[in-house]
Amino acid sequence: MRSRLPEPSADERAHSDQLLQLLHGLIAAHGPLPFSQYMERCLYAPGLGYYSAGRTKFGAAGDFVTAPELGDLFAGCVINALQPVLVALGDEADFLELGGGSGAFAEAALRALAAGGCLPRRYLILEPSADLRQRQRERLQANLPAELHARVAWLDRPPEQDWRGVLFANEVIDALPTTRFAMREGEVHEEHVALDGEGRLIRVDRPADALVAGAVRHLECYLGADFADGYRSEVLPQLPYWIQAVAGSLTAGLMLFVDYGYVRREYYLPERDDGTLMAHYRHFAHNDPLYLPGLNDLTASVDFTALAEAGNSAGFAVAAYLPQAQFLIGAGLQQVFERAQAQATDEHGGYRLAQQVKRLMLPDQMGERFQAMLLARGLDVLPLLPAGLLEADQGSRL
Repeated sequence: MRSRLPEPSADERAHSDQLLQLLHGLIAAHGPLPFSQYMERCLYAPGLGYYSAGRTKFGAAGDFVTAPELGDLFAGCVINALQPVLVALGDEADFLELGGGSGAFAEAALRALAAGGCLPRRYLILEPSADLRQRQRERLQANLPAELHARVAWLDRPPEQDWRGVLFANEVIDALPTTRFAMREGEVHEEHVALDGEGRLIRVDRPADALVAGAVRHLECYLGADFADGYRSEVLPQLPYWIQAVAGSLTAGLMLFVDYGYVRREYYLPERDDGTLMAHYRHFAHNDPLYLPGLNDLTASVDFTALAEAGNSAGFAVAAYLPQAQFLIGAGLQQVFERAQAQATDEHGGYRLAQQVKRLMLPDQMGERFQAMLLARGLDVLPLLPAGLLEADQGSRL
């Protein structure tokens, strides 16, 4: 797998070596790191982690492409779905985006909200990466009219005061540091990262603590079967606490999560016995998370049943769950596309729009691999959501 990956530059390798030194020090001082802690350092270590350092992550020049990077169609559909909720909540409604990426979604969303005459009181971005935050600031300041840019504010932590509005997160949960578990003779073990005799990173299993073991036993209970010996996958025992932390103060409104993943019975299929963990490097996906730490985006697919459970435990009800393609159709993709097509100035612009639709909709692209979940609290959102979206709801599969 590594043989087909692009070679890193000398500077990139030196950057990865700095993170390796940090990891070596942590392991030497504290023993093997649970994989979730290793992943957290690889992604978020200040100045060294994948999302904390200065290299381009998104788009053609980065390591992967997200839906907002393709163009404005995705954001237009999201706003179509969320705008009626903002209208119902009135002038005090806020829009909170988790993990703003390059700022592409915020830019397109604010333009769409302005065009619909439904600007939120504030457009908030919760972005833990100082580097990405700066990129977002520069992009929005350069590309938005002053009256739109003035509504944008960045948060260091989730809102502590009660608020009303909508929360949106695209490809956020897949980047939460995940726990890797393995079954050994009927007992739950947790994957750790250690050092071999020559100082190289290796993965080892150790008996799981009560939190991890309990989370895995909950999965087995739900599935009605024990995991086979040797089965290995991921679980997010911290997900209910994370949802409560980011959305506990949202007293009335809607949350929309879009990410790649499965319902639980599909996530933990017997044949998916090494989980879903992947590394992304310059548009190549590979399965070695120990390779060039700090230069790879590490991700795991989302268990959307777990997300629903976490939302329920925080007081939210599932309003809808469906594949991205069905969400976009139900949220008015045809109308959004036709408006954009009418504004296209040349044939190449029309071609780019068609390519956007293909990437967003085709089953082997984002259309089926990505799922959308809407969670509501303190407001009856069902009369507010597009009818086509509700008709395509697959919440019964959860």
